[in-house]
Formats: sequence, C-alpha cells, structure tokens
Amino acid sequence: MGIQTAMDRITESASIIEAMRAADDLAFEAGRDPGVRTLRVLSAALSADDDLAAIAAVHALAEMNDEEAARLLSSLLSSPRPYIVEHAADALGRRPARPEAVGRLVRLVADGGFAGMLAQHTLEKWSTGAAELMAVALETACTGALSDDARARLVETMGLVRHPLAVRPLRAWATDAAAASAVREAAVAALGQRREPAAIAALEDIVVEGGVIGDLARLALIDAEPVPSDRADGEGLTVAQLFLHADIDPSLSSAGSGDNGGIATLLVRLGDALVAEPAAVHRVLTLSRGTAAQAGPDLLRVAGGETGHVYGHIPLSPPPVSSAAAWPLRVSVRRGIRRLLRAAGRVDVLHLRMADVGSLAAADVARELGIPTVFTVAPDPHSVIASLERSGTLTRKDFGRADLAEHFWFRTHLVQSLAASAAHSVFFPRPELERDMHALIGIDMSSHPERHTVVAEGVDLEVVDRAVAHARRVAEGAEPDAALAELGALLDELPEQRRRLPLLVTVGRMHRIKGMATLVRAWAEGPLADAANLLVVGGDLEHPSVDEREQLDRIDTAVPAAERAARGLLLTGHRSNDVAADWLAAARFGLPDRAAPGGVYVCASLKEEFGLAILEAMATGLLVVAPDSGGPATYVEDDVTGFLTETANPAELIATAERALERAARGDARAASRARDLVAERFTIQGMAAKLAPVYESVARSEAELQRAAELLV
Repeated sequence: MGIQTAMDRITESASIIEAMRAADDLAFEAGRDPGVRTLRVLSAALSADDDLAAIAAVHALAEMNDEEAARLLSSLLSSPRPYIVEHAADALGRRPARPEAVGRLVRLVADGGFAGMLAQHTLEKWSTGAAELMAVALETACTGALSDDARARLVETMGLVRHPLAVRPLRAWATDAAAASAVREAAVAALGQRREPAAIAALEDIVVEGGVIGDLARLALIDAEPVPSDRADGEGLTVAQLFLHADIDPSLSSAGSGDNGGIATLLVRLGDALVAEPAAVHRVLTLSRGTAAQAGPDLLRVAGGETGHVYGHIPLSPPPVSSAAAWPLRVSVRRGIRRLLRAAGRVDVLHLRMADVGSLAAADVARELGIPTVFTVAPDPHSVIASLERSGTLTRKDFGRADLAEHFWFRTHLVQSLAASAAHSVFFPRPELERDMHALIGIDMSSHPERHTVVAEGVDLEVVDRAVAHARRVAEGAEPDAALAELGALLDELPEQRRRLPLLVTVGRMHRIKGMATLVRAWAEGPLADAANLLVVGGDLEHPSVDEREQLDRIDTAVPAAERAARGLLLTGHRSNDVAADWLAAARFGLPDRAAPGGVYVCASLKEEFGLAILEAMATGLLVVAPDSGGPATYVEDDVTGFLTETANPAELIATAERALERAARGDARAASRARDLVAERFTIQGMAAKLAPVYESVARSEAELQRAAELLV
C-alpha cells in the first residue's frame, strides 16, 4: 500500500485500537521499502503531536535495513519524551547491536521500571552476537556510584551475558559478604545459569552460609544442572497453569487481597476438578509467587512425581508487587518457572491466561523446553482502551502519557504474540465473539477452527449450595455461627435504623478497573445510601498495595473512615472464597435484626471478561447488576436474573442498582431459581474441566505427532 498510505491509515483511523492494528502495516511497509522517503515520513510522524503515529514510527524504524534509520532509532533513547525512549528501547531489540546505544540502555536498566525491563531484554538479545561488548559495558557501569538496587539490576543483566568474561565479576559479587544483599542475591541467581567449575564451587560455598542467600544458592545449583534429554513418559497428562500475582493455596486464604482475585479461585477449583475424575489429566501443576524457602520443598514434591493437584512457588523478593509493577521481575520469574517445569520431568501442556510478566516469561521457557501452550485470549487491555476512549479519558494525543503508566502498546502486542505462538486458543463467551476478536485483536476464528475453543469459566456449586443452606437456616431462626456470626458483628456496628436495610454487595480486588471506589462514591452521594447498606469485600486493608491504596484513598474521600458505620458502609477487606459465599447468601435471605432480605450484588467493573463473582452471586439467587459488555452480557438475562448497565457511567450504575433493589424486595423465587439453574447447566467448574480436558489431550497428541515426524529426519 506504500508508506504514506500506511501512515494515513494510522492518523485517520476511527479509534485508537484501529490505529494500533494499522501500525503493523506501517512496519511492514517500512521493511519492504527502506528508502529515503520512508525515513522522511517516519521522521515527520516523530515530530508531530499524534502520540500513536509517533510510537508506530519508532517500531517501523526497527524494520528498516538502513544505517540512517538505525542511527535515528538509537538517538531516540535521548528523546525528551519518556514514552518514546521506552519504545525505542524495545524496538532496538529487533536490530543488530548498536555500540552507541549500549551505554544509554545500561542506564535505563540501572534506573529500573518497565523501561529498564525493555532495555535489559534488548541487551540480552544483543549479547548473542556482541557478548564481550555487553560484559565490558555492564562491569564498567557497576563500578560507578549506584544505589544497591540499581547495581543489582546491572548484576542480573550481566548474568544474561553468556561469555566467560562475565563469570569472574559474578563470582566476586556473589561471594562478597560485605555487598548489599540485593547485589549478592542477583549474582548468586545468575551463577546458576553457568556450568563453569568456578561458578559451581562458589555456589557450593555459599550454600553453607544458610539463610536466604543459602536457599538461593541451593536453587541456583539446581538451575546449573543440565536439562534432562529424555522426559520420561508417565500415566496421564501433566498440565501446568500459571498466575504469578497471587498467593495461591488450596484454602484460598488470600482471595481478594492484592491481585488475588477470581483467577486465583478459578485455578484452585479448576485444578481440583481436572484431577477429580478418572480422565486424561492425572497431574495439574499450579504455579504462583512465593519465597525461596517455599521453592525448595515444592521442587521435591514436583520432582517426586506427586500426582493430583500440586502447587509450586516461584521465589520473588518481598514485598509482593502488583501485576502492573512486576515487569522488572522478568528474569527471576523466568528462572523460577523454568526450574519448576524442568523438575516436573514431563509437562504436556502449559496454559497461559494473562498478558503479564508471568506469561511473557513462561512463553520463553515453553519455547526452550519444547512445551506446547494453550492461551486464553481476552481483549485486555483492548477493551479498557476502547472504554477509556469512549468516555473521553484517553485520546490519541495523550496516549503516550497513558501508555507510560499502563503499557497498553506492549500488552496488546503481547496478547497477539501469545495467541500466535499457542498450539490452541481458548476464548470466553461474548455476544459478538468472532467480530470482537477480529476487530480488537485481529484473530480470524474461522481460520483453523479446530484450534479455537470457547470455554466458559465455572464456579463450585457445592460451596454455593452450602452457603445458601446455611443462610436460609439462620434467616429462619438458627443462631448465626462462623462466617455469618462475623458478618452479624460487623452489622451490629451500624446504627439501629440502618440494621433494617438490605445489603448491596460487591466482591473482588481493590483495583480501579473493578470500580470499587466509583461504586462507593456513587452510592454515598445519592438516594441509594438511604435504601441499602453497602458491603465491600476485598483488598488488604492493613498492608495495601499501590493499587489498593489508590482505591482506599478515593473511598475515604467519599466516606471518611470515621463516618463509615454511621453511613452504612462496611469495608471488610479480603475474605476466603467460602466466607464470601456465606455473605452473598446472607444478602439474599437477610440476617434477623441486622440486615433485611432482598439484597443485590453490584459489579462496577469498567470491563469484565467473564465475571466469576457475578456467577457466584447468581448461583446464590441474588439479583445482579453487571457490565453490559464482555462476558456478563452472555449469561445475565437483563431484567430477569439481573440488570446490565454501562458501569463507566456512575449515574446509570446507581439507577440500575435502585431498580434491582426494588425488584429484589418483591422476593422473586422463580428468578432466583432460574439464575441458579443457568449456572448449574452452563457454568460449573466441573463443566469447565470437562471442556478443557479434551483440548489438552488434543494438544498433547498433536505435539507427539510433530515430535515423531521430527525424529524421522534425524
């Protein structure tokens, strides 16, 4: 189409998502015709005020086999616009090493953050062909005046350089008892990627020191062992699944805290369901974050061939960070995933679900170990971008600023990359699924439909039914105990006149995408606060993450902490999945003298790809208020089992909640039964497992056929 036409498609596109997709054509045209005029068109875009066009131009420069284009791309590392620097650091990874850019990339690594991760990734790629240059540059930089964290990041990067020159400084840093712990830990982990006798000897000496550094050295020695050439066959399939940003345990004790949202609950219940029945899957390995002390025992269980649902922890330095801030952990996450998957002996399928640093790292490991992947494709952040653009919050002229915080460009391309490399793609139900996948992500689901499967997420009805039976007994006069006694104590703190009102309930992570603070403010400022109390379940109130702190500050602005009880706001923090189920059931049936029956569940999320908590509320028999886009629109029967609304509009959200409360007050048992039947028929965790197991079998069978074909050529 030509370079100017390709650029016109970006600048004249009707939406931000459309412009981002058109950027791929611009890059193709720049690579096809790397001439003077192409360079002029891209330079003009870099000088204009259209952030999207400027970012697209940066990535197009990387496709040009042209010395002048390479010099211009390197120079962008000194741009006064931070978002251009970030994209230049990423784009340079697709070019051969540029000596003039090494120093600036090293400085970005030392500074840390997302840009530092991108710069480190580029230096890692360059080290394949220019290892000596990388090693010298990094060692020289480490001699300067740096913070401990900055030096640790450079040491970690040195560990990615596969050159003998890197071993000596890594040993020196690892064995220096006077060095900062972060620096020593980075060097110890890096030595685990070496098999030189000097590196192994240093690690063996460090093991005897004990403590955290000893634990890390022990793990590094495991990393240094050769990859087994033969992955022994075993009975049934081994499926690995990953969610890095949660403290996942069988009891779901941290559900709703930090990033421990519905996905953590889903993986626990799904893993149990996959191995519960005699079927193809005999072992599920669920990976999440943890400590070095947890990692050692986990490896013994995994390597010992334990079947059933097995948990493995990827050691990350405390304190836990949110998914948005975790990108700089790419290298340590990759090492932890690799260690666990190697210990498993044979992993038939790795199921990835998020466009985050965990999936980025896991995809690298899967390529190295030859493990096929299944990827659950969701238009995230695509849907968020579209929603923000519709509301006027995000425009193409300020896209760069937003991208610095949210990494929209990188994450959208990561979704495309993970989907393209997956052996099979899984999709959530959506009202216009094929149209949305093509328009938002560029996936043609009609092409090779055998590689695409629509799978609804599911809930554990046993948990819900126990909660409903418990709440019904209490409503009929039984004494509240356990979770309902705790809820009763919370309600006792409200003024007497408010203890005659029903409950609005929302459950989930304390994150702006989930709309918790938006819901609190809209409820507090209107007549809805006179009609119902608001129960917000989620978040770590004692040690909030950055995202949680932002939401809590907004909530305190709307309803100061000292006024919460008087105004009917119950902010409880996170609770286990079982406790949350009991509280949802209590909202439906009420608690005598503390809460009236006829409560409503409200999901105020800006986007909800599926919505497990909504399904759990429906299974309980609660009327729900849910987003009118994404997954909920496929199962909430509007004006029957719930109400769909534009959650980005607070006035519309509250008006819909008022309608739901009016309906719930009439106690429509048929609607409650209809909602529960719907969940039982289409959205159980057992049903989800039954749909995924054949997918895993098919992927493993196809991979075995590919392996046999490849062996015939040897």
